[in-house]
Amino acid sequence: MSHRFCVAPMMDRTDRHCRYFHRSLTKRSLLYTEMLHSNAIINGKTYDLLEYSQEEHPLAIQLGGADPKSLSEAAIIAEDFGYSEINLNVGCPSSKVQKGKFGAVLMKEPQLVSSCVNEIIKSVKIPVTVKCRIGVDDMDEDTELDNFIKQVSLSGCDTFIIHARKAWLKGLSPKENREIPPLNYERVYRVKDKFPNLNIVINGGIRNMKESLHHLGYVDGVMIGRAAYENPLMLVEVDNLIFSEQNEFKSREDIIAAMIPYLDDELQKGTKANKITKHLLGLFKGLAGAKQKRKFLSSFDAKVQKTAEIENYFKKVV
Repeated sequence: MSHRFCVAPMMDRTDRHCRYFHRSLTKRSLLYTEMLHSNAIINGKTYDLLEYSQEEHPLAIQLGGADPKSLSEAAIIAEDFGYSEINLNVGCPSSKVQKGKFGAVLMKEPQLVSSCVNEIIKSVKIPVTVKCRIGVDDMDEDTELDNFIKQVSLSGCDTFIIHARKAWLKGLSPKENREIPPLNYERVYRVKDKFPNLNIVINGGIRNMKESLHHLGYVDGVMIGRAAYENPLMLVEVDNLIFSEQNEFKSREDIIAAMIPYLDDELQKGTKANKITKHLLGLFKGLAGAKQKRKFLSSFDAKVQKTAEIENYFKKVV
């Protein structure tokens, strides 16, 4: 399984409908679920949380939590569901996550992260990876980041996805934490230089394929989040530019046509149309009349049931 190009886990975005859509654009990118807390998987509506289409593979699950035992239990369940990788979130700075003492807070506790990762690795056969920041608060992003990577790698983790910004746990919202702390890509490059045997994936502020190819000259992989969600058409280029695989260009018309059978099937199951169509809105980014097209798509009539009716509806969009 390659981490050369990944679509980031994003809360309220990378649900199963979004991932199915993204997979229709790129066959080789590694896709991730939203962060799911281990306790929710163990004690909640497990099937609803972990359900996915087989077409989404290769597919990784991102877990949140700080208890080695519950994380290992959740990982076992995820492996049984068929996920290809377990990723531990050590980078989210939201207040809810901080209150639960997991996510970015864990960067201050590398020994605990190491224990969590070790327990997960002992419990499953699939790869276990970590997504982190270059630091939090006044943490020294040189020595302490190296110490974090070294200690966690000793637990058996050999793949680190590193968001090239610090996280500030007080005073900045999650959105501000994605924008205000300065990007320091060179710091991530230096992690790869210091730990050449580890698989280092860079994340944070990467906007397109050109920037992705630049980073791949220094690290093993690239992860793009919101830029890919807001402009999903860029994913059509991934298999060709990143993996050197020839594929036919997909127009917006081709992409929407490919989604119609899925939409039709989900409507029959009782899924609300906007749960799916909201992920398609970025297809019209930069187009004349994009606002009107997005508004039209958002108003999809859930009473439209038959495939022919759905096709006619979407012809009005493209």
